[in-house]
Amino acid sequence: MAAAGSGRVASALRRVGSCLLNSVSIAQVKTSGDKMESERPTKLEFAVQMTCDSCAQRVRAALEGQPGVRSVSVDVGREEVLVESALTSAEVQALIESTGRRAVLKGIGGSEQDLGAAVAMLAGAGQIQGVVRFLQLSEERCLIDGTIDGLEPGLHGLHVHSLGDLTQDCSSCGDHYNPLGRRHGGPGDAERHVGDLGNVVAGPSGRASFRLEDNQLKVWDVIGRSLVVDAGEDDLGRGRHPLSTQTGNSGERLACGIIARSAGLFQNPKQICACDGVTLWEERDRPIAGKGRSKAETPAAHL
Repeated sequence: MAAAGSGRVASALRRVGSCLLNSVSIAQVKTSGDKMESERPTKLEFAVQMTCDSCAQRVRAALEGQPGVRSVSVDVGREEVLVESALTSAEVQALIESTGRRAVLKGIGGSEQDLGAAVAMLAGAGQIQGVVRFLQLSEERCLIDGTIDGLEPGLHGLHVHSLGDLTQDCSSCGDHYNPLGRRHGGPGDAERHVGDLGNVVAGPSGRASFRLEDNQLKVWDVIGRSLVVDAGEDDLGRGRHPLSTQTGNSGERLACGIIARSAGLFQNPKQICACDGVTLWEERDRPIAGKGRSKAETPAAHL
């Protein structure tokens, strides 16, 4: 059974590892435990299919003036769009693709020189899959930008786990990452696991899209570990259930993925996906076997 489960997760992760974040309705992040959405701007580098100046003008018009968008740079020759924004990467991609142009997120960076980037591609039972990116903005602040689809509407606990082991699906990811030996808590608490990221909330469409900062998580410490989204709400260690101080009593593990090093800003020049030699646009639009969806409809990362 373990081998079969491992094969299912590995296969799902390969499928979700295509070249984009899709654009659907956006849900907000639960700010419980004193965690707030990040308003710090970051720079997002997109590959965008453009062939003429009018294409660039439409993309620029879709972005400029939008709340949260600071600046826009469009290079038609290189088919690249650079956006400085406090929006989630999924929100920015949705704005670009509202012009009818396809877009792929290639890199993410801070306003200053960042200290490392990572990505986790989540896969689980049914239609649950997503991408969460980590960017170390400074020694003290880590930006977490993610989109997860296929969830039941409502709150879901999100945690970094200690092991990057998917041999028994998410059950082999180990406990919450807790190098300091503390009790479970909320992301704004001093007493918490380093891996405690609180809750994200899925909207009616089943999508949770979030952009937040954490002052304990470090990219260099979590590469090779795993990220897990749970079935229920994390009570942030404040509940009366015996599991409250251990896991937040957030239920079963729905989807998971290994946290891997990823490209920062201008560090991903590839136009060909390493997996099988097809272009990123061909990879983007290929159907996912058994899912009834194209990769263009699936949040994923181009590493």
